[in-house]
Amino acid sequence: MKSFARPWYRPMSARSMDEQHRVATPLELFFDLCFVVAVSLAASSLHHMLAEAHFGLALLRYAMVFFAIWWAWMNFTWFASAYDTDDGVYRLTTLVQIAGVLIFAAGVPRAFDEGDFGIAVVGYLVMRLAMVSQWLRAARADGPRRRCALRYAGGIVAVQLLWVLWLVLPVSWAPVAFVVFAIAEVSVPIWAERAAPTTWHPHHIAERYGLFTLIVLGESVLAATTATQSALASGHGGPEVLVLAGGGLLIVFSMWWIYFERPAHHLLTTLRTSIIWGYSHLVVFGSAAAVGAGIEVALAYQTHEAHLSGFAAGMVVALPVAVYLAGVWALHVRPCSTPLMNAAYLVAVPLVLLTPFTGWAVPATGLVLAALVAASSALGR
Repeated sequence: MKSFARPWYRPMSARSMDEQHRVATPLELFFDLCFVVAVSLAASSLHHMLAEAHFGLALLRYAMVFFAIWWAWMNFTWFASAYDTDDGVYRLTTLVQIAGVLIFAAGVPRAFDEGDFGIAVVGYLVMRLAMVSQWLRAARADGPRRRCALRYAGGIVAVQLLWVLWLVLPVSWAPVAFVVFAIAEVSVPIWAERAAPTTWHPHHIAERYGLFTLIVLGESVLAATTATQSALASGHGGPEVLVLAGGGLLIVFSMWWIYFERPAHHLLTTLRTSIIWGYSHLVVFGSAAAVGAGIEVALAYQTHEAHLSGFAAGMVVALPVAVYLAGVWALHVRPCSTPLMNAAYLVAVPLVLLTPFTGWAVPATGLVLAALVAASSALGR
């Protein structure tokens, strides 16, 4: 009888970029599922700060937290595309990274409420140092790309030392230092890949990014549903709340349609275009998750539970939707679309930004996005 026992250890040789039927593995899906916790806590914390009209501080801390979520997820995703062995050691190392995600998520509320990133940084270090061990495995087994793998490992370790230093810097230095250290983080792959590019799989990468898009859109659906339920349970619900809830769902459904309207793997043709595409998704993911927080704020304003103006309550929905549209247009639509379709997006973005002036930003934004979906179907790609 043939044995199906999983090997404890396989040499971590590079996988083929032309491998047939390459899809996300159950371990990758589990990895994404655990990131849902971090994304949910970040969006929830953003909602609470926006509802109290702490706009500048909310956006700053949200940007910091979401950068860490995105970067840890993205590094694992591209590594797995090139080197996933699915052996016992690989699985255990990935589970350590998942533990780091959950530690990080536990520190998100404190990071938002108190500006204390200690727990979050500990979780981030667990994720990133586990990634170092994976790169060292790759360096040992993949001779042609050993220099690349060692650059990754060394670069990641060096930047993690900077994050430890960041915790003890004066508060006034923290935002500027964060930007500098974040630039150092995103520079590591660019430097490492110049030595010998890794063999990531375009179809697999496009699928993985699509799955993470579903995660952040799912968070927006959950936020809209939870806020609607809370409003109705409080006794303040009515036709207005139902209109807002319907508008919120129309927004999220349209955002899903717009992102998945066309395949993306054919855009990943060179290292340069792939890095730009992969890095720019920070804007798409971050804005999509923020839409849910905005819808919650709009519903809280309608039930008199938010301390901000009606215009501001509309803008916290319209702004992330407009950013999302601009990001998807730049990454997916502009490279391979018709002039009319490009023009439709360039009209839709400012229209969304004007919806807060109507007093009904959520349903108005939903209608703009639905019209864009209809135009996309009528005009074609």
